Formats: sequence, C-alpha cells, structure tokens
Amino acid sequence: MTIDTLEDLRTLYGFAKERAKDKQLPALEKHSKNFIEQSSFVVISTFDRDHRVDVSPRGGAPGFVHIIDDVTLALPDAHGNKRLDCLVNILETGRIGTLFLIPGVDETLRVNGRAELSKDENLLTRFASEMKTPASCIVLHVEEVFLHCAKALMRSNLWSADAQIERSALPTLGRMINDQLDITTAPETQEAMIERYQDEL
Repeated sequence: MTIDTLEDLRTLYGFAKERAKDKQLPALEKHSKNFIEQSSFVVISTFDRDHRVDVSPRGGAPGFVHIIDDVTLALPDAHGNKRLDCLVNILETGRIGTLFLIPGVDETLRVNGRAELSKDENLLTRFASEMKTPASCIVLHVEEVFLHCAKALMRSNLWSADAQIERSALPTLGRMINDQLDITTAPETQEAMIERYQDEL
C-alpha cells in the first residue's frame, strides 16, 4: 500500500516538534561555520531539468570547503572522472543540497541553496595550498542551514573500527566494472588503482 497524500503521510508520522522546525536557519553562524571548518567530507545532491537526482561525495583536508561569508560557500571541484553529473545539473537547475560530515562525530550539517559554477581566479587560488588548483568551483548561496541529529550514524555505527570490513570482502572496483560491462580483459588491481588515484589527488 502506497502513501499518496500529505494527509496520509502526516497521519502516519505526525508533525515535527518545535525545535526540529525552528533549528532551520537562513544563514551560517558560529556553530555551522565551525562544523564546515572541521569537515573533511561532504555529500552533494543535485537534480537535472527532468528532476533526475544525483548524489556525489567530495573530500579534502578539514575546511576544504571555504566559507566566503555568512551566506556563501565555495566547494572546489577536484580532479575526477569527468562525468560532471552534478556540475551539469547545477547548470540546468541552479540548486544544491549538501551534507557535511566530520569523522568521529555522529551529528551532521545540512546546507541547501542556490548554486553556480565559477572559474574566478580569486576563488580558485584559495584552494591552491590544499590541492591541485581546481578547474572550477561550486559557489553555494545559502538558503537553509541546520544541524542533523546523530541517530542515522549511531544506527550505522559508522565511525567504529568494529563496524569496518576488510576491503577484500568486496571485489575490486575494476573487477566489478568489468563484470557489469562484460569486459574480458584483466581488471585493474586494487594496488594499481590506489597508486593511480594518489597521483591524481
């Protein structure tokens, strides 16, 4: 049985408590800024003109996402696979959602708003000391900021060493892609992939 109306949904779940509603802010303040400055990993959500959604991970040294002011962030577009899914989506719709994580911290920070792509040299040189200078960066114009509770990461036990699995429990990325695409040549080894990635970081 599907849920088809907002009334059905609210009957099932009820309504958010006051604090859950009131915690949404229109701009960054000291705690959200501190969270972003400590974060080394962010998940980016975008969608295209046909409302197809994409999610992409981004990482760097803590603070790799730069705070320009209370309502503006700059996210470097580090070297990748050139699919450019989220960048194309931003060109088409100009919208973005982000989820910031800090290793060892179960709370997360959500920042949503308008987005545009920039190749402004003054922005790009801000990242030169931390990584290879990116070709472009995403400028996020903040509309919504709020801290997200720890329950999801607590349930997943994400940061616990006991929850980690051996990498060998999964095939290598090369093996999986070869199988998916019916490629018969020998796949890239995990060691070769890591070496190649290290040269491209």
